[in-house]
Amino acid sequence: MNPRTERQLHLVAMVVGASGIAGLIYAFSQGSPTLGGVANAVGHGVAISLILSVFEIVIQSGAGRDWFGSLPFTVSLLLRSAIYAAVILGVQLAFLRFGSNEVGPSNSREFWNAAAFAAAASIAINFVVEIGSLLGGRTFSNFVTGRYHAPVEENRFVLFVDIVGSTGLAERLGGIGIHRFLDKTFRTLSESAVDYRGEVLDYVGDELIVTWSERDGAVDCRPLRCFLAMRATLAEAAPRFEREFGAAPRVRGSLNFGPVIIGEIGDIKRAIVFNGDVMNTAARLEQLSRETSGGFLASASAIARLGSASGAITRGLGRMPIRGRVDGIDVFGLAADLGG
Repeated sequence: MNPRTERQLHLVAMVVGASGIAGLIYAFSQGSPTLGGVANAVGHGVAISLILSVFEIVIQSGAGRDWFGSLPFTVSLLLRSAIYAAVILGVQLAFLRFGSNEVGPSNSREFWNAAAFAAAASIAINFVVEIGSLLGGRTFSNFVTGRYHAPVEENRFVLFVDIVGSTGLAERLGGIGIHRFLDKTFRTLSESAVDYRGEVLDYVGDELIVTWSERDGAVDCRPLRCFLAMRATLAEAAPRFEREFGAAPRVRGSLNFGPVIIGEIGDIKRAIVFNGDVMNTAARLEQLSRETSGGFLASASAIARLGSASGAITRGLGRMPIRGRVDGIDVFGLAADLGG
């Protein structure tokens, strides 16, 4: 299944499930609910959540995604909540108009009680969705489940992606202009990360960091293909960037693989962080890529774990000196960049 479709279905399942549970809570909160009352409450929840899920999917693609993404968190939350309220009232009225006493509110007081509860539940669910979008779905899930509350060691692929020439662009576009440029570039690059099942770990200045578990990343050379897809996506989007900013983004990058320590850190502001030599080496490889033809370097450990399929995509560049390694490190470049 297409990863974007899978992500959308996951969102629908989450919202529908949460709404169904909210419906059950409402039914039992009314005291001694009948079977029809439970069906009514769950039906409300499912009908409302299905409509709102379609709405969420629509605004997460195309122009709607860019427009909603440009809104501040609070404005986005309030606007979404207003749309949610309109849908809730519409569903309530439909149940009232076509339902019997068992399926639909039987009087105005019940109607408004049910509408108020549905609105509160929808706003709560919307808030969770917004927080998940702000933190990243997997990071939010890991916080909730406590997966990295105690630090653990995992083998990870780590891809560093750097925007070429951002310093010069910052001087020309100004602070606000370069922020908008980077924001739109990162949004575009993130699409490829989703397509290749990567996890966006962080945005650091003009760099994007994407990571995969050992199992997910080793499938079909996903990290390498992800980087190639990022370049292709930016090339396709170049005319839009040229019209808006007078420049199109280009990227260079690096890939590494190995054991990473992952855990929650901090007190007032908690975060899930990745530490270890693998992260440091990936960052240093990205710096080296700036002086390498093609602007991409992968460590021998990453290529070895990707297996023989990577041979069609990469070519060995031998050993390069790197800070922190006395003997240097064996590296690979992309075959397309090397004329292979």
